[in-house]
Amino acid sequence: MPEYQPVSSAHIAAIERPRCPDCQQNRMLLSKLEAGPAGFDYRTFECQRCGRVETVVISSDPMKSDAQGWLAGELKPPT
Repeated sequence: MPEYQPVSSAHIAAIERPRCPDCQQNRMLLSKLEAGPAGFDYRTFECQRCGRVETVVISSDPMKSDAQGWLAGELKPPT
C-alpha cells in the first residue's frame, strides 16, 4: 500500500473538482491522491454534504489530459 502524501493547496487548485452525483450542487473535495499505473493517479473525492466517496483514475501528465483544451484556444506563440 502506498504511503500517504499530503497534497499542497497549489496542487489541489489545479485539479478540477467534480460535482457530487447525489447532491448535484456541491463540488467534491480531493481527499486522497495516490500514484497509479505509470502515468496515472488515483484521486479520491469526498462530498462534504452527503459523504459520498468516489475514486477516479486520471492522467498525471496535464499535457495529456482534458486540461490541455485551453492550448487550442487563445494561446499564441510570441511574435
